[in-house]
Amino acid sequence: MSSVKTLLVTGVSSGFGRALAIEAIAVGHRVIGTVRSESARQTFEALAPSQAFGRLLDVTDFERIDPAIVEMESSLGPIDVLVNNAGYGHEGIFEESSLAEIRHQFDVNVFGAVAVTKALLPYLRQRRRGHIINITSMGGFITLPGVADYCGSKFALEGLSEALGKELKPFNIAVTAVAPGSFRTDWAGRSMVRSPRSIADYDALFDPIRTAREAKSGKQLGDPVKAARAILALIASDQPPAHLLLGSDALALVREKLVHYAVELDAWEAVTRSTDFDAV
Repeated sequence: MSSVKTLLVTGVSSGFGRALAIEAIAVGHRVIGTVRSESARQTFEALAPSQAFGRLLDVTDFERIDPAIVEMESSLGPIDVLVNNAGYGHEGIFEESSLAEIRHQFDVNVFGAVAVTKALLPYLRQRRRGHIINITSMGGFITLPGVADYCGSKFALEGLSEALGKELKPFNIAVTAVAPGSFRTDWAGRSMVRSPRSIADYDALFDPIRTAREAKSGKQLGDPVKAARAILALIASDQPPAHLLLGSDALALVREKLVHYAVELDAWEAVTRSTDFDAV
């Protein structure tokens, strides 16, 4: 594969998607970016008319995804890298969140990525090359009260990514789940959907968490431009990892989770082993 690649990045209007597209274009790559409005398409293509190609596509419009991929491949040529970036955060106590809200969180964060991947995969498999990058979250490893369905969606995408990578390894197709920590994107601000509060029993637990998250928006440790450059380094690697954390906060929190997990495994090891058949 040449050093110049064609990337398909879902959700390039803001956040990681926009940062990645700009940095990829700057080093010579071609980027097909999905957006959800004509004005956003024009804005994206204005970044670099010969390298930026906008396509109107909502990743939850599942019936349009297959023909959209067919059109991209036929008109713009082989796609080398898929970055499933489109997603959002839903904040809400689980009991207070409607089933429709939870389902939509999974439709966007999980099934959108699944549908785009399934549409592109036959082309990658036939070419025996490619790289699929799924943008997950440190919330795919650790959890916090008030974002249960968001974490559930990212845990699901982490698991799908890891298993898919094992299926596609014989075809020289890499799959990497990229899990960012807290970055200065709109995730906790304009882009976050927040369920209204209704059950007072959760006030003491959750109100301080919501207040702290709102106050932290725009002041997070992570730099989206540096994250984009890290993803470009990942794309250039001959041996990309199955999982990549981004951000020192993600690294610290996931390491802490693994330590606690190991302690819990040890504490309950006897019960775990007790369920085996007795050796004959």
